[in-house]
Amino acid sequence: MDAAPLDRVAEIQREWRRERPDLDPSPQGVIGRLHRVALELTERLVAVYGEFGLSEGEFDVLATLRRAGEPYERAAGELADHTLVTTGGLTKRVDRLEARGLVERRTEASDARRRIVRLTPEGRDLIDRAFTAHLANEHRLVDELGRTDAADLERVLTRWLLLLDDR
Repeated sequence: MDAAPLDRVAEIQREWRRERPDLDPSPQGVIGRLHRVALELTERLVAVYGEFGLSEGEFDVLATLRRAGEPYERAAGELADHTLVTTGGLTKRVDRLEARGLVERRTEASDARRRIVRLTPEGRDLIDRAFTAHLANEHRLVDELGRTDAADLERVLTRWLLLLDDR
C-alpha cells in the first residue's frame, strides 16, 4: 500500500525536519494549511464578486450597507469599523461605488462633519444579486467537506478566533 502523496505543507515540514531537526514544525500543519485554504477560498470568492463587476472591498461595503436594514445606510466611521478598513481606504471604495451610482453620500443633518453613506436602489439590487450568488458559492465550497467536518471546523475555528481576539 502506497503512502498518500504529501501536500505542499507536508513537504515544507519534511524539509524543515531535515534541515533543523532541533525544531518542531508541527504548527505549520495547521497554520500553513489554514493559510493556504484561506488563499484558495479568497480566490474562489473574489471570482464571484467579479461576475458582478465588484472587487472584494466593494462587495464588503455594499454588503455592510445592505445588512444595516432600511434605509441601508451607515455613518462613514461605522462603515469603516464594519468593513475592517481605514477611513482612507473606505473613501476610495465609496468614491468608486458612488461614481457607479451604487451608493450616495450626504452629511448628517445634526453634524455637518459626519458623513453618511447610503445604498442607492441600483446598489441594493446589485448587492442582493451578488450576495445570492456569493452564498450559493459558499454553500458549494462548504458542502464539499460534508456536514460533520464543516460543523467540527466551524466549532474549532470559532474557539480559536475567540482565543486570538482576547489578545
